[in-house]
Amino acid sequence: MPRSAPTRYRTRNWSAYNAALRERGSLTVWFDPSTPWHATPSGKRGGQPVYSDAAIQA
Repeated sequence: MPRSAPTRYRTRNWSAYNAALRERGSLTVWFDPSTPWHATPSGKRGGQPVYSDAAIQA
């Protein structure tokens, strides 16, 4: 039995769509200012890491 094509929805009223996205809610993320964002140099040969492990996990 052949599968039917998935339904495609087209947004025609962009102002209402954008307003609905804004009304969904917001996400606020707080970072500790003392978090080290840049990695300390390892002193070894080769490419040095740019970001610290804490920054990558965030």
